[in-house]
Amino acid sequence: MVKREMYLRKLRDWREKQVIKVVTGVRRCGKSTLFQQYIDFLLSDGVKPEQIIYINLEDLAFEGLLDYRELYSYIEKRQITGKTTYVFLDEVQQCPKFEKAVDSLYIKENMDLYITGSNANLLSGELATLLSGRYVLIEMLPLSFKEFVTSGDGTASVREKFNRYLHFGSFPYLTQLGESESTFRTYIEGVYSTILLKDVASREGIADVLLLEDIIRFLSSSIGSPISAKRISDSINASGRSISVNTVDKYLKALTESFIFYKAERFDVKGRNLLKTLSKYYIVDTGLRNYLLSTTSQDLGHQIENIVYLELLRRDFRVNVGKVGDKEVDFVASGKNQVVYLQVATTILAEETLRRELEAFSGIPDNFPRMLLTLDDIPAYANHNGVHQVYLLDWLLEKNLNM
Repeated sequence: MVKREMYLRKLRDWREKQVIKVVTGVRRCGKSTLFQQYIDFLLSDGVKPEQIIYINLEDLAFEGLLDYRELYSYIEKRQITGKTTYVFLDEVQQCPKFEKAVDSLYIKENMDLYITGSNANLLSGELATLLSGRYVLIEMLPLSFKEFVTSGDGTASVREKFNRYLHFGSFPYLTQLGESESTFRTYIEGVYSTILLKDVASREGIADVLLLEDIIRFLSSSIGSPISAKRISDSINASGRSISVNTVDKYLKALTESFIFYKAERFDVKGRNLLKTLSKYYIVDTGLRNYLLSTTSQDLGHQIENIVYLELLRRDFRVNVGKVGDKEVDFVASGKNQVVYLQVATTILAEETLRRELEAFSGIPDNFPRMLLTLDDIPAYANHNGVHQVYLLDWLLEKNLNM
């Protein structure tokens, strides 16, 4: 198993703090494995096995706990008097009204609560009302490239591993399946079907799954391009099917809430305000996109842009697409008391390409850092009048970089 140290550190930091630790993320991104790795840490740190209660509510063994009263009673009876009891509830949204059990457990002394879910609705509605200010959210993604390089073939070069990362994607279990194309497609197909049916169609009451898949493929083929619900509706209607803008909006919301896609809104850098139209969407995993589109590296620029977007999220940045007059900066990353402007390009060895990429920064009115990430490693680092050019793989591996 790949050690998910970044997320383990967050759990350790919040250990025994009077907040509920809520881990969310797309299905199969490693939430259950994270819990197991953290439980192993607790046991190595002197916690007794009887102090740990782990319940996976998708496991048939715990079917009787899908009633929130039974769930509460089961845990309460196993609480250890005078010592901290660590409670892990995996895929907690499977239990209707689970928030009632969680809220009651929260107020008990010496109870350290950890829960996971595969849908952003986990923190909507009644739970958010009940637990306002009493939980910390840890948003989990599949493997970063830095995590990915620690797995698999130790003889492969970093660039070879990056090519595999692009093609096969970053779901953790894939690192144990070798490099068979058929195995990859079988596994990804299972992940996709489960997400599509369980986390989107069933949860949102969507009957026309084929229409939903049309939207998924439209978004997958439009990574890095401005998108609107009307544009999607017009495209589908032109193909002979019928869908309203409101229905597209509903489907887009369902897809982002299930963490298949992430929405990056446009930000007017000069006006310092968010723009409500033509957002961009990025997929949670490039391997999933390759499966959906049967694509190759022909659109490498869009793939690496997607990878950079997800990596910025991992590093706890808030990410927008930057509008600077009539130009666009790929990403405006804000957080950690800093703002960074980023352009992403496959190569800028041609002088015209370099000039075009640098022009995007020209109208920015402030002096926050500006970075150009490329797959050119000669030179790995350069400076263009204050714009730092960095080799993408070094940036992903956090080699001598501040962000």
